[in-house]
Amino acid sequence: MSEHRVYIDKQSPTVYQGLTKAAAELRARAADAGLSRTTLELVNIRVSQLNRCLFCLDLHTRIALEEGESPQRIAVLPVWQEAELFSDVERAALTIAEAVTEVTEHHLSDEQYTAVRAHLTDDQVSALVWSAIMINTFNRISILSRHPIKPR
Repeated sequence: MSEHRVYIDKQSPTVYQGLTKAAAELRARAADAGLSRTTLELVNIRVSQLNRCLFCLDLHTRIALEEGESPQRIAVLPVWQEAELFSDVERAALTIAEAVTEVTEHHLSDEQYTAVRAHLTDDQVSALVWSAIMINTFNRISILSRHPIKPR
């Protein structure tokens, strides 16, 4: 039985356009704060893994690869804590990403927050928290709309 899902981004295009404009502004602020696009894409991929968002995983993996991210680092992202392939800034970013995504299960402890702050400026913390919030929002849009992916 085929079920029709409303693509809420298409149904309410001005709302979605506002989100995409906010995402572009966020990327610009993150760059101004010294965060690389690949760091942001690692956040996007990790959050999308946790949320099991098919569409966003496909999209952000492709973008990360285009930006020069390595297939190896993307492959081990689910176990990033065990891999010595990520910088201190990337580790801090991934810690924030997971805490924002799993906010009902755990928050950043004071110890984790202190560790994150050792590697990030105020602007970087803000940009990374907003980035995790933003990709969680886009995940929910795609998951609930059941956006498909096409083979490439």
